[in-house]
Amino acid sequence: MNLFDLTGKTAVIIGGNSTLGGSMALALAGHGAKVAIVGRNQEKSDQVRESIEDIGGEAQTFQADATKREDIEQVLKEVLAWSGRADILMNCPGKNSATPFFDISMEEWDSIMEVNLKSVVLACQVFGKYMVERGEGGSIINISSVSSDPPLSRVFTYSASKAAVNNITQNLAREFAPSRVRVNAIIPGFFPAEQNRKILSPERVESIMRHTPMNRFGEASELQGAAVYLASEKASSFVTGTVLRVDGGFGAMTI
Repeated sequence: MNLFDLTGKTAVIIGGNSTLGGSMALALAGHGAKVAIVGRNQEKSDQVRESIEDIGGEAQTFQADATKREDIEQVLKEVLAWSGRADILMNCPGKNSATPFFDISMEEWDSIMEVNLKSVVLACQVFGKYMVERGEGGSIINISSVSSDPPLSRVFTYSASKAAVNNITQNLAREFAPSRVRVNAIIPGFFPAEQNRKILSPERVESIMRHTPMNRFGEASELQGAAVYLASEKASSFVTGTVLRVDGGFGAMTI
């Protein structure tokens, strides 16, 4: 039995045109899933789709603002029209800022919370309801952060939003379990992606390395195994409410 065979499944990856989302999309497609790449930047979405097609996979792109319910509802309709099903939902949107605490405006606070938390809640409402009512189970994978617990310095709003993602993940794991819809989160360590490069000063990098036992950044491809594992009903059928760390040991470090 192939524990990681996703043939016949459709994965919807919101933020699938990002660095980390795109890498995980490629992995799910490589294990047989049809992949719906959802994002606002069509050019980046097309690049991910082409990468999937290059390995013989099947993918389609869908444009949406992840913070708008009507957009997410429309994506569900379009995905069902395209593939006939939605078995896996992955929530990857992310927005960060290093604004000092006393200088954080409520406009910035709301903007980060909308992208990092509201988008997850909306997608879980729309796709989660579909999965629960369909009655065939499913897998929801939220992308959290090492800043969620304990919170990192200098990224106050981001840390708070990701802590809430962990909380909603466990809440929904309990709510959806009777319907065989599993809800888990991945906590990536430090992966130099587009959204966090601007806060990676030399001093910050030095501090990160001191607190990462493996003494390096992660590569986007190193999230692929965790994504496939949590997506696979065969491999992780009894796993829900879990927050899976892929962080080079960052969460185990004290002194």
